[in-house]
Amino acid sequence: MISTNSRLLVIDTSTGYLSLGLHHNGHTHSIYEAVGAKQSELILPRIRQLLETANLTLADLNGIVYAQGPGAFTGLRIGLGVATGLALPNNLPLIGIPCLDAVAAQMPDQPCVLAATDARMNELFYAWYDTRNMNRLTDYRVDSASNIHLPNGHLHGTGVGNAYALDIELPVTGQNQMPQADVYAQLALTGHYPVTTAAEASLHYVRNKIALTATEQAARRSTGQPA
Repeated sequence: MISTNSRLLVIDTSTGYLSLGLHHNGHTHSIYEAVGAKQSELILPRIRQLLETANLTLADLNGIVYAQGPGAFTGLRIGLGVATGLALPNNLPLIGIPCLDAVAAQMPDQPCVLAATDARMNELFYAWYDTRNMNRLTDYRVDSASNIHLPNGHLHGTGVGNAYALDIELPVTGQNQMPQADVYAQLALTGHYPVTTAAEASLHYVRNKIALTATEQAARRSTGQPA
């Protein structure tokens, strides 16, 4: 059972950053660094560093929180692999947090928030939220910026996520800000997300295709769409 006193390891490898955290004694101690393709090389040493600094072992934890996606395909697989690999021998439960939920949580008490992140291939992962009432207003989606519109019944809103670092036009203004481990930990502690075994843990991709074939790219170009 996860409670506010739980000791949690947090793993987010959904972007080019390695974001890790250790929540205990009511605080989350975080590591957040740009590592590019070195996530698999650095993730275990950094986790060891967090545990040693807190004088804890994996056996002292109550669970592992992991970023469930959508996000970078390879990064998500690394994160889930490490989370399940550490959870199994220590009999630790897992809590998957959808990445866009964590992005939106950075803008609390807002009636209409666009959480949008870079999905590559000229597309964005996104969803709309009412963070004032902790409701998601739309499905998790992937699409081009030009196809993102305010949800029905809303004339104004605000946005957040690394999509705001891109040279694109979005329907609302926002902040280029991504969640760190403390946001994932706090969401896990709300009790709104299922606690699973390592065998039951899963990822949320949204996009089924990881890349377009050469034929599909040519087809998109012929219709004036970016490849």
